[in-house]
Formats: sequence, structure tokens, C-alpha cells
Amino acid sequence: MLTKEQQKLYDAFYESTHNNKHLDTKTEILVGLSAAIAMNCAPYMRHYLELADKANVSEGAVSEVLAKVMAVAAGQKRLQMKEADQRFKFDDECYE
Repeated sequence: MLTKEQQKLYDAFYESTHNNKHLDTKTEILVGLSAAIAMNCAPYMRHYLELADKANVSEGAVSEVLAKVMAVAAGQKRLQMKEADQRFKFDDECYE
């Protein structure tokens, strides 16, 4: 629930992220898609998938983005469990 002024500023910021000096269109779309997947944002996942389709981004590229997000998420959960194990000194038998 943003004020009109806040919404205007947000919209301007968001639009500015599409005016890239260093990323080509395909890369921008794949980065946006990976962020949307990682943040579990269905509207933006749909948006970036539509952009990917229009920009002829291959299904293989989209699959590799999904795999990378899955790998990072799995690694984060592994580290989270390792930290919990160290903090609470779990008995190894609880893993059997």
C-alpha cells in the first residue's frame, strides 16, 4: 500500500532496471527470472517467462536458470542445517 508518490518513485526505479548498460536483453530476462523464482514471486515469474518467449530465449536457458536457483536454495538449506547442528549439537543418530 504505497502512496501515489511512493508508487511513482517505485515505478521509476523499476523501469530504470530495464535500461541496462552492461546486460544484454537475454541476460536481463534470465536474471529477472532467477530473482522471481528465488523470491517465489509468481506474477514476475510469469512476466519474465513471457518476456523470455518473446525474446526467443531457449527452453534450455530457462531450465539452466531453474537448476541454478534450485542448487543455490539447496545449498542454503544445507548450510542452515549445518549451522543448526553446530549450535544445538544434534546427535548423529537423529539423521538415521
